[in-house]
Amino acid sequence: MALERAATTIGLAIGAFALLLRIALSFIDGASAGTPFVWTIVAYFSFYTILTNLFLVLIYLSDLTKAGWLSWFREQTTRTMMAGVILLVMVFYHVMLSGLWSPEGWHKVADVLLHYVTPVFFMLWWWIFSEHGGVRMRDIPMMLLPSLVYVIYTLVRGAMIGTYPYPIFEVGQLGYPQVLVNTAVVAVALVALFALFIFADRYLARSTPLRTTE
Repeated sequence: MALERAATTIGLAIGAFALLLRIALSFIDGASAGTPFVWTIVAYFSFYTILTNLFLVLIYLSDLTKAGWLSWFREQTTRTMMAGVILLVMVFYHVMLSGLWSPEGWHKVADVLLHYVTPVFFMLWWWIFSEHGGVRMRDIPMMLLPSLVYVIYTLVRGAMIGTYPYPIFEVGQLGYPQVLVNTAVVAVALVALFALFIFADRYLARSTPLRTTE
């Protein structure tokens, strides 16, 4: 469908631009601070926002191509998972992080794109163009797995270098018990969002014919 392809292309373009803009700004900031190139790359890919937006870009790309390595991104479970995850990213940033800094210029553009524009666009894309009806509540543990891997990576990396990408993981200030409580709260919120989108998926499956890919 022409409209779907156009919307998917727009989503891909917005997401790719936002990610490239953010990494370009990271390189500029890193160079000013004397940060080695490799550490700028590592820090960039240590943010949940970056990784989740990268997943969205790959979902759009999987819809536009038939590349075999993108097959996981075509699965309904993956796309529904990312609808819940990216809503969490938007809400968590707005409530917990947006007041901690005041970006200006291109930093502001990247901030708005990654935390507001791409989440809203993807959720609308998922609602209108994604296949529906193939996701079940029993899929939730598997949907949690990528985020669990991210948490483990973040805590191990933080223990090694002493820095964390988000305040809720600051072990040095909060201690491991509080960090684990914070993680559990976020996990419960994520489970609730997954359940919400699974109910929405069922509703959409009843309301519209199942879209098939060629």
